[in-house]
Amino acid sequence: MGKGNHTSVTEFILLGLSQDPKIQVLLFCIFLVIYFLSVFGNLLIIILIQVDSRLHTPMYFFLKHLSFADLCFSTSIVPQMLVHFLVKKKSISFVGCSLQIVVFLLAGCTECVLLAVMSYDRYVAVCKPLHYSTIMTQKICVQLAIVSWITGALVCSVDSAYTLCLPYQGQNVINHYFCEPPALLKLASADTYDAQMALFSVGVVILLAPVSLIFVSYCHIISTVIRMQSGEGRLKVFSTCGSHLTVVVLYYGSGIFAYMRPNSKTMSEKDKVISVFYSIMTSTLNPIIYSLRNKDVKEALRKLAGR
Repeated sequence: MGKGNHTSVTEFILLGLSQDPKIQVLLFCIFLVIYFLSVFGNLLIIILIQVDSRLHTPMYFFLKHLSFADLCFSTSIVPQMLVHFLVKKKSISFVGCSLQIVVFLLAGCTECVLLAVMSYDRYVAVCKPLHYSTIMTQKICVQLAIVSWITGALVCSVDSAYTLCLPYQGQNVINHYFCEPPALLKLASADTYDAQMALFSVGVVILLAPVSLIFVSYCHIISTVIRMQSGEGRLKVFSTCGSHLTVVVLYYGSGIFAYMRPNSKTMSEKDKVISVFYSIMTSTLNPIIYSLRNKDVKEALRKLAGR
């Protein structure tokens, strides 16, 4: 074993989504627009909810936290990704890689819990409307938001510790466009079985547990909606809940595919494309799917524009 193999890695090289210079320029333009829409859309949602008293409800309170998590999510990945599209040496320091992993995991895991909390909010609103104001009080909403961020931080700590505490010596080329634990583990100079099992186990908790809660919530919601006599009421519920379910399917579906396969040895091009959905696209689509089509948000936007 050569001397270089005993030297700890100080930087990583990211292969990105493509090695073709022309395609990289095209991807730069596409993801620049996507990132702009993500930042603009999520900031707009946060501002609207903050300044318009009509949006001071539990649903929009959680949406504000979701938008902030989305901002952190996309900003931890896309700016550096854009730079790498334009430079020859697509490197990132070990410290920079570690920071990216921490922010990505914190925001991503928090979002998992927030989506489950939002499904519970919809369940109470639809199935227990007479008790909604007494169940979803401001104090409870704040506590649920705090629990979401604390849970995200705990999961982030476990995944980061198992990933970053491994020795990385010699090989430093990551077949990915950002530092993600499953991709980084493939370069570790030690046995990664424990780390893979830890990521898989934590993934079960942070992905499958919220999905189960969402599934149960929507079973009750659908059952209640079917019994509704008002066609307009059904349409309103399906509109709101349909938006939430669209986000859930995109985010959890791609996330489960990436983190529920502990024995995967290689990072394929398909894996990288799928990771684009939960790491970048959902942050852009959330404001559009979940709120900008909402009548209350549109009215708040017109009110803000008229000031």
